[in-house]
Amino acid sequence: MSYEIDFAVQPRQTPPRGESVLSVRGLRTGFAAGRTTLTAVAGIDFTLHAGETFALLGESGCGKSVAALSLMRLLPPAGRILGGEVRFAGRDLLRLPEAEMRAVRGRGVSMIFQEPATSLNPVLRVGEQIIEALPGGMGRADARERALALLAAAGIADPARCIDAYPFQMSGGMKQRVMIAAALAGEPQVLIADEPTTALDVTIQAQILDLLARLQAERGMGILLITHDLGVVARAAQRVGVMYAGEIVEEAPRAMFFAAPRHPYTRKLFAALPDGVGRGHRLETIPGQVPPLSAMPAGCRFAPRCAHAETRCTLAAPAWREVAPGHRVRCHRVDEVALAASAVSAPLAAEMAASGTAQATLVGSAASSQEFRIQEFTAQEAAVQVSAVQGEAVQVSSIVPAGTEVATALTAPSPLLEVRDLAVHFPIRQGWLRRAVGAVRAVDGVSLALERGRTLALVGESGCGKTSVGKAVLQLIASTAGEVKLDGRILTGLSRSALRPLRRRMQMVFQDPFASLNPRLSVGEIIAEGMQALGLGRAEASPAAAVAALLAQVGLDPAAAGRYPHEFSGGQRQRIAIARALAVQPELIVCDEPTSALDVSVQAQILNLLGSLQADLGLAYLLITHNFAVVEHLAHEVAVMYLGRIVERGTVGEVLHSPRHPYTQALLAAVPRIGSADEAPPPALSGEMPSPANPPAGCHFHPRCPRAGAECRTAYPAPVAVSATHTVYCVLNAR
Repeated sequence: MSYEIDFAVQPRQTPPRGESVLSVRGLRTGFAAGRTTLTAVAGIDFTLHAGETFALLGESGCGKSVAALSLMRLLPPAGRILGGEVRFAGRDLLRLPEAEMRAVRGRGVSMIFQEPATSLNPVLRVGEQIIEALPGGMGRADARERALALLAAAGIADPARCIDAYPFQMSGGMKQRVMIAAALAGEPQVLIADEPTTALDVTIQAQILDLLARLQAERGMGILLITHDLGVVARAAQRVGVMYAGEIVEEAPRAMFFAAPRHPYTRKLFAALPDGVGRGHRLETIPGQVPPLSAMPAGCRFAPRCAHAETRCTLAAPAWREVAPGHRVRCHRVDEVALAASAVSAPLAAEMAASGTAQATLVGSAASSQEFRIQEFTAQEAAVQVSAVQGEAVQVSSIVPAGTEVATALTAPSPLLEVRDLAVHFPIRQGWLRRAVGAVRAVDGVSLALERGRTLALVGESGCGKTSVGKAVLQLIASTAGEVKLDGRILTGLSRSALRPLRRRMQMVFQDPFASLNPRLSVGEIIAEGMQALGLGRAEASPAAAVAALLAQVGLDPAAAGRYPHEFSGGQRQRIAIARALAVQPELIVCDEPTSALDVSVQAQILNLLGSLQADLGLAYLLITHNFAVVEHLAHEVAVMYLGRIVERGTVGEVLHSPRHPYTQALLAAVPRIGSADEAPPPALSGEMPSPANPPAGCHFHPRCPRAGAECRTAYPAPVAVSATHTVYCVLNAR
């Protein structure tokens, strides 16, 4: 059954494309702190046009979400609008009585909040929450039909079933679609999307972005997109504003922004991206943090973190300067910064060529969005190293792309971790007697191996079983079948007392550090807890000294030991979680989405830390992620999971640069790419992943595979060896 939205109810004339629908001038917002008011948004200006997407980009804490909440007048109790105007439909929203503002929310300006799981009411069915947002004057039956049509327009495959579901019964992508349906219920002229794809898989992210673009084209909405993801900006926005410490510091059309970013802060954000940076090279980072509201610097607010700052930058705030038509920047030294970037490229290239440590090339130029990228050719290095061991003379005449690895006949070291046919099934129980009537096959026959000093990445959509594999490896959840070996010793089936001495050899860094750190313990107590529980204290070193050394090892001030988790930023909390894992001197660390919700600058710091710790300590990482740029930068091998099974595995070069399984190809096609900002995005992978409680017969991916044939629907494919290190489970590769 198909559903269509009937626009006869309270019809609305769409403003002509290109006409201004929202004008913000001098918006200032603050928060009361005792007898003072701390300014969070310091006089921002921008205009949003019908049919346009304007992106506000920047690190967490720079004021993006506060600005959006100010536009909607939905600030928390301590929030204060300090000045400015927000003009919509000829009226200043900041001066409307609350009764009139309620009529604007939803009907004129609507918002998709950052976290759907916390924005949706957990005790109301999603249909009720959408009906709640509809304009008045509808009967119950008409309202339900309209809610069904909105769910269908938001890309929900089975609206009739989902309308009566509760939020906890839906995946993250489906909850985000419900939020979009509710936001569109009033047919708004302006849609504010606050981090609508944060922490979503690349396929769901692509579906959400495509959905917003389609609905925008149909309705002529203006969209204010708030994000810290440059790839999302490249795919979705027409104009970009960069926000830092409550101010917009650069504004430009998308093509100009990605071709020639001019503000030092913007250039640093690009330089922190892991795209194209070979494994073993450090990423650019931005020193320091966004200043707190209570300690905003005078002059240019980025000056304390800027390598180009001079005295005038600390004394006077820079004025707007137009560097090209439609491209304006707030920087005293915008011309000198561009010249300095141009001058550094040639010496850097010469230095790398003379070092002899690696063959390298510079990707981009001073005016390019990625600044100076050092790309490593690992295959060439591998060939030279192998020849040195074997005593042969090798001449390398061609350059091999970064990430490609050479398989050799040398005897491989014994793996630290071995997993064979691992299965984790969760029983489905019903009735008073709670009898098992089925099972959720979260993990269904996974085999893998990981050597010391290496990183194996597990990638795939949410719900494919990645985290369950990680927890089963560490024996945090019981396995149904299969075995896990750590350095040759079987872990599965061991009692808690037998596992206890092995805990120190394997640790986990969880996805959300705030949720995994005890808020009632100080940082020092959190880090020392594991050492004390396992009896690892050294006689020659006090616990305080050990904690201080661990904090220094992860780049934190030892004085942080006396503070509590809520006093730190997201990146700092992730460093604390890593220090806690290192405290017991493990050999294996399972990293579950360690950078999924972090800004690019903080992500770069964490990736540099993980890389240096692996190099110094020989750690093995099982990296669970959906960020392929992180995989390419940190991992050696990749295993792609779908519905509890590995469908492709191989080296980073093989899987990411020559994918053979249609699912892997679809995942990679869905990744937003900064270098292709003006290209049409590839079609998104359609449909939702089937339920692991009822997986399809044959190849589990065939219901979503555009190339599936009759044989794909009958039997699960056998493994096909593409090379000595590259295996794929697909009949298309057996032909």
